[in-house]
Amino acid sequence: MGHFGGGWVGGSGTRFVARPAHRLWLLGQAQDLFGFFQRNALNPKGGFYTLSDDGTPNPPQAGHDGPEQQIHECTRMVHCFAIAHLLGLPGADRFVDQGMRQIWGRFRDVRHGGYVWGVDDSGTTNPTKQAYGHAFVLLAASSAKVVGHPDADRLLGDITEVLLTRFWDAKAGATTEEYAADWSPLGDYRGQNSNMHLTEALMAAFEATGRADYLAMAESIANLIINCHARAENWRVAEHFDSQWNVDRDYAGDPMFRPRGTTPGHALEWSRLLLQLWELGRRQHGWMLEAAQELFLKTVQIGWDKAAGGFFYTLGWDDKPDQADRFWWPCAEGIGAAACLGAVTGDARYEDWYRRIWGFADAHLIDRQNGGWFPELGPDLAPLSRVFHGRPDLYHAVQACLIPLVPADGSVTKGLAARGLSLT
Repeated sequence: MGHFGGGWVGGSGTRFVARPAHRLWLLGQAQDLFGFFQRNALNPKGGFYTLSDDGTPNPPQAGHDGPEQQIHECTRMVHCFAIAHLLGLPGADRFVDQGMRQIWGRFRDVRHGGYVWGVDDSGTTNPTKQAYGHAFVLLAASSAKVVGHPDADRLLGDITEVLLTRFWDAKAGATTEEYAADWSPLGDYRGQNSNMHLTEALMAAFEATGRADYLAMAESIANLIINCHARAENWRVAEHFDSQWNVDRDYAGDPMFRPRGTTPGHALEWSRLLLQLWELGRRQHGWMLEAAQELFLKTVQIGWDKAAGGFFYTLGWDDKPDQADRFWWPCAEGIGAAACLGAVTGDARYEDWYRRIWGFADAHLIDRQNGGWFPELGPDLAPLSRVFHGRPDLYHAVQACLIPLVPADGSVTKGLAARGLSLT
C-alpha cells in the first residue's frame, strides 16, 4: 500500500492475524513481556517494584521508605498476570496473589474507605482517592474473579460500593474525579481518562458477574464522552471538563495523566472499547460501531506522523502536535483497535494500519537488548525519559500482543477464559 510514515505495509491479502506464524509471533512477544516483569518485579515486602530500563528494580525516591508504588501500577499487574494465568504461564499465580494482598492490605483505607493513590514499604505516601485508581481496582477484582482467586468477591464487592457511593454521579452518568483521604472533594475537575478506564473496568465486571448494572454504567459514560462530546468535536476526544461537563480547552495538568489539548492514544483506546461495548450490548447501539470507526480514522489522519511514523503524544485543538514525543501506549492501543475493527468490518484499511503500527513498534519500541518496550521516543525516534523513568507496567503492550488473538466480542480475559487460545 505504499511507504507511509516509515513503513511499507504491502498489499492487504490475508489478514496477519489469520496467519499461524504471526499468531505465534504475537504470543512470543507477550511471553517476552511477562518474562521481563517476572524476573524482578516482586517486592518481598509486598506489592511490586517498578523497573528500570534493564529490568532491575528502580531505586527508592528521596524521602521514601522503599520503592513507592501507585495504585494503578499494582492493579494492572494483577490484571495482566490473571491473563498470564489464563495462558497457562507458570508463576503467574504468585503475582496475582501478591497484588491482591497489596490492594487489600496496603492500598485500602481502613478508616475512611476507598483506596489510596500511593504506598511504600512503611505505609501511605499519597492518601488521595482518585477515580482513575479506583477504576483499576475494579478491573483487578474482575480479572481475579475470572481466574477464581479466593479474595476476588470481597474486593469486587467493596470497590463496587465505593464507586457507587463516593464517585458515581448519576445525574451526569459518569464518575467524579478526586477526593482527599476523608472524601472531601479536591476541586471541580472532571476528566475523560478516568471515565474511559472505568468503562473498561465496568465491562470487565459485567463479563465476570453478568450484572447488567455494570454494563449500563459503561454505556452511560460512553454516551457522554463519545456520543455527545467527541461527536460534537468532529471525533476529537475532549479530555478535560468542569463540574458541569463543559469542555475546558485551556486546561493543562499532569503531563502523564492530564496533558493539555487532545490525546490521540485515547481516541484509539476508545475505538476498541466501543467495539467491545457494542458487542456486549448485543449490537443494539449502532452509534458505537460508527463512533469506533470515526475515531480511528480521524486519529490516524491527524495524529500519525506521516514522515517518521508513530503517534504524537498530544495535539492542540488546531490538530498540530503539542507534545511531539511518541509514547509506546498509543501504538499499543492503535494495534488493538485496528485488529478489532478489521475483524468486525473486514475493511482493508484497518489491516493496513495494523501492519503499519506493528511495523513502527517492531522497529522503534521493542527493546530487544534489555527487554520490554521503550516508553517514550523523541521526535527523532531516539529513546528518552522525560515523563517515564524505566519501564512502565506491561498492561498496554501485552494487551496489544493478545487482543488480536482473541475474538473481538469482549476483553482478552473473557476471550481466553471462554475459548482459550488458538494459534492456527
